[in-house]
Amino acid sequence: MGSLSIWHWLIVLVIVALVFGTKKLRTIGGDLGGAVKGFKEGVKEAEAPANTDRSELPRDHTVEVETKEAPRSAETR
Repeated sequence: MGSLSIWHWLIVLVIVALVFGTKKLRTIGGDLGGAVKGFKEGVKEAEAPANTDRSELPRDHTVEVETKEAPRSAETR
């Protein structure tokens, strides 16, 4: 029973086209393509600022920060 041949996949494609219709499949394909495009643009935007931030770090790779203690609730005391 191994892998499916090209004929099996063609039969599955024809059945799917008959069940959903070509217009519905075209709409789903367009929506999926738009989602992938938006995801790729988001990844590129997220990577761009990360690359510029590295040049602003000090040479000794230390960053000074101030920490503030959060107020404790009555339950944790």
